[in-house]
Amino acid sequence: MTRHNDLKPANDDDVFEVGSPLRTGRLDDILGFHLRMANVAIYQDYTAAMGDIGLTQKQFAVLELIAANPRVSQIDIANQLSMDRATMMALVNRLESRDLLERQPSPVDRRRQELLLTEAGAEVLKQARNIQQQHELRFTSRFSPEELEQFIEGLKRVYADIIPRNSQTD
Repeated sequence: MTRHNDLKPANDDDVFEVGSPLRTGRLDDILGFHLRMANVAIYQDYTAAMGDIGLTQKQFAVLELIAANPRVSQIDIANQLSMDRATMMALVNRLESRDLLERQPSPVDRRRQELLLTEAGAEVLKQARNIQQQHELRFTSRFSPEELEQFIEGLKRVYADIIPRNSQTD
């Protein structure tokens, strides 16, 4: 429970001045705040880097999953990425309209739509991988290999019990 005094500056010198950076207060001790700020930095850099080919983070992830799992269903990808079916369908529709993937009925279950990369999709994915690699280095280079390994392991612990086991990658 927040006490009334917690909402007041410690003294008159602590009053915010226009144009000065904001103090983060108690946010500085909140993991979610730092995860959000890191995500914003990574998202903004990724969006700028992929601007020329117009590929979002989710679209890149979908193309990667299709490349790694030809004939995968969009439901399986939605589960892996913790996305709802409607969002996944809209994303697949966008990629299909750009001729980056195609849907085919499963020979085993005609209700199931399997996804395959097109030639254009494979080419865009190749370009995107090169861009993504440089984007990734802008952030991972800030850590030693040991720090990065520990950091990633720590992040996995954050979502270990939240995201279903089959959605986690090791």
